[in-house]
Amino acid sequence: MAKRTGSRGGRRGARRPVRLETSAGGVVFRRTPEATYFLLIRDPYENWGLPKGHVEKGETPPDTALREVREETGIETLEMREALATIDWFFREGADLIHKYCHFYLLETALEATRPQVEEGITQCVWLPLEDALRTLTYDNARQVLEAAGRRVRALEMEDGA
Repeated sequence: MAKRTGSRGGRRGARRPVRLETSAGGVVFRRTPEATYFLLIRDPYENWGLPKGHVEKGETPPDTALREVREETGIETLEMREALATIDWFFREGADLIHKYCHFYLLETALEATRPQVEEGITQCVWLPLEDALRTLTYDNARQVLEAAGRRVRALEMEDGA
């Protein structure tokens, strides 16, 4: 019987295991008498997305979402409203295949001023009404998260009588 080589074997062309990564981020919204605005960031690749980052050891995804939004946008005062969605995607980093999961949370703030985390390549933060934000987002999976956030914010506004 032939000996089988596992995925970590030295055989040429053997598949490498998929590495799992977990991140968390936030869909941040701000209500004014005129409109509700959603926050987007411009990442180091000049794409428009939502603030997010790696879950660190000993940290929960909601804690990560709050930390990453604060770091990437400079907004310190955030209210955690609820969990939104978890999205996942695959990408390559060198020879490694990575399966990344990102947990998103709905976060509210009354603050308008932002401070992009330029040392991490965040070049811009912008507040946009929902429809403009949906058109501006680069990534389809983030657009789906923002659509869900928009539905939840509308429901919150109805509950609050706004």
